[in-house]
Amino acid sequence: MELSLLYMLPWAILFTTLSLSFLIYKLMIISHGTPRNLPSGNTGLPYIGESIQFLSNGRKGHPEKFISERMLKFSSKVFKTSLFGETAAVFCGSAGNKFLFSNENKLVTAWWPSSVNKIFPSSLQTSSQEESKKMRKLLPGFLKPEALQRYISIMDVIAQRHFESSWDNKEEVTVFPLAKMFTFWLACRLFLSVEDPDHVEKLAEPFNELAAGIIALPIDLPGTSFNKGIKASNLVRKELHAIIKKRKMNLADNKASTTQDILSHMLLTCDENGEYMNEEDIADKILGLLVGGHDTASATITFIVKFLAELPHVYDEVFKEQMEIAKSKAPGELLNWEDIPKMRYSWNVACEVMRLAPPVQGAFREAMNDFIFEGFSIPKGWKLYWSTHSTHRNPEFFPEPEKFDPSRFEGKGPAPYTYVPFGGGPRMCPGKEYARLEVLVFMHNLVRRFKWEKLLPDEKIIVDPMPIPAKGLPIRLHPHQP
Repeated sequence: MELSLLYMLPWAILFTTLSLSFLIYKLMIISHGTPRNLPSGNTGLPYIGESIQFLSNGRKGHPEKFISERMLKFSSKVFKTSLFGETAAVFCGSAGNKFLFSNENKLVTAWWPSSVNKIFPSSLQTSSQEESKKMRKLLPGFLKPEALQRYISIMDVIAQRHFESSWDNKEEVTVFPLAKMFTFWLACRLFLSVEDPDHVEKLAEPFNELAAGIIALPIDLPGTSFNKGIKASNLVRKELHAIIKKRKMNLADNKASTTQDILSHMLLTCDENGEYMNEEDIADKILGLLVGGHDTASATITFIVKFLAELPHVYDEVFKEQMEIAKSKAPGELLNWEDIPKMRYSWNVACEVMRLAPPVQGAFREAMNDFIFEGFSIPKGWKLYWSTHSTHRNPEFFPEPEKFDPSRFEGKGPAPYTYVPFGGGPRMCPGKEYARLEVLVFMHNLVRRFKWEKLLPDEKIIVDPMPIPAKGLPIRLHPHQP
């Protein structure tokens, strides 16, 4: 009897397993119509997922490998992974970009890792998504082209002061920290009306650790990038509170203009309910603007310098274009809005730099509902990621993708949704035009003064979280003769 029961036990287990499987199958059909066809992929270790591989590929200088290897292994359309503690689907190619960008606030919404909410804590009062929407309502008045026209001469003045103090009379310089100094100085002046170099430097010091903490494993232990990012955020926020309090007093005493910068606008603008932002919210939003307003542009400027050093024929064309503008100026005359369209080739060069070394690697969304993409089921709540690397170096969209070719951006330029350094759709970067102006003003002032050569011909590139030369791109300057 006992042997008989022992013999029957495996069959009973098998029968139960099959019955449960059939029941689950039926429930899936009832609730979803057909069994879910989830994207294939690998979710890695519990909680950590594939975050380490995702980040380490960048630090090794090949951020595109994480995407390209999985596109080959699983699907060129969409694959599953786990990043920053969340199950995620990575959307690939122009079709994936188009789907995410065109379904913003319909099927998908913005999402950031929990590290962002910790570093920008006031967004916890509502949600980082709601805070982002508020910011996008505030920004257009300051960042649209017609509003930026009045900033070009200010940008030119700051660029000239920057080169006079940090480049002129130097035989060698390291580009990346100087590019960060320039873009941060510019952001402080235009967003906060702060331009004293000592004050700017005091604000700038914690920003390296803050930026690294934004996209880091959210492990709040002493010594981790995340912990350092939180501490750096608190330091900057404390300084911003002092600036905000002083501005409020100056506005009350008519010692500051109501339209001089974004800070004044934030202090004096109420929402649809007639409520004004408190100081904590304003400090948080200014902090976000300072991060977005200088980090990505400084990476782009650094790679422009790198490629112009490596490609003399490209440098020569940029120099020729910029000198034509310079020769049209009276002594002491600053750049103006009419000069910007004359920098067409220079901007094509900057665009090709951002194709090969995109300052933003990609961004996250969250599925608002269940939906189907390319035959795959995407469950509500899944995090979604798009990446520049699925299109920027894809020969389907960019023939000879490793070749530096500014002519790709002549005429209509690349096909829609293939070139995405600024994102796309409703969430295209609102600072795109601002970035274009600061990059072109920098290029104008740089090539007028110097040619240069790289001191480390084979310097490694790392991505953490933006692409940067490992040693900051040291160069030897060759000033033009008067």
